[in-house]
Formats: sequence, structure tokens, C-alpha cells
Amino acid sequence: MDELTSLERLGLRVSAMINSPLAQLDRSVLVHRMDTDADHDWQSIMELLGETEGVDMTFFDDGSVFLKWDAPTDDDRVIDRGEEVALVEPEEEDPPF
Repeated sequence: MDELTSLERLGLRVSAMINSPLAQLDRSVLVHRMDTDADHDWQSIMELLGETEGVDMTFFDDGSVFLKWDAPTDDDRVIDRGEEVALVEPEEEDPPF
């Protein structure tokens, strides 16, 4: 298996921070920039986050960034697998005879 690139490692770290239970509960997270984060990798991740609808970014002098995002609306809601199947499969009915 190929080793992860520095961009992939940074993306995984930021993703893990965003997806942590506390961050999800608060809908916010403070992401610290590490000395090992390459400028172009950090910039790429920040651009990607900046293009994400509903995400507010506040940059600090120490290089960290505070992310805050909106609560999902009904339009954003992920359909539960059980609900999805119920929508696809018709309910069984007794034969009319």
C-alpha cells in the first residue's frame, strides 16, 4: 500500500477533528496548524473548507482556524437506510380475492 501524502494526512487530521463527537455537538472546532503542515497543503485544505456552503472560518494569528457550521436542514438530512428501503419496497397487501 502506498504511503499517504502530506496533504492526505492533513486532510485526515482535519476531518477527524471536524467529525469528533464534541465538534459535531457544538457544530464548531478549532483546528491548529502544526509546524509540519506544508504551506501548500494547509492552503489547499483551507480553500476546500472555504468553498463548503454553511461553514464560517475565523483565522487567528497563530495559524489556527475556528470552523463553525450550520445545523443541517431537512434538505440536508440523510435518509436512514431503513427509511430508504421502505420508500423503495411497496408494502405487502393481502390479495383482493
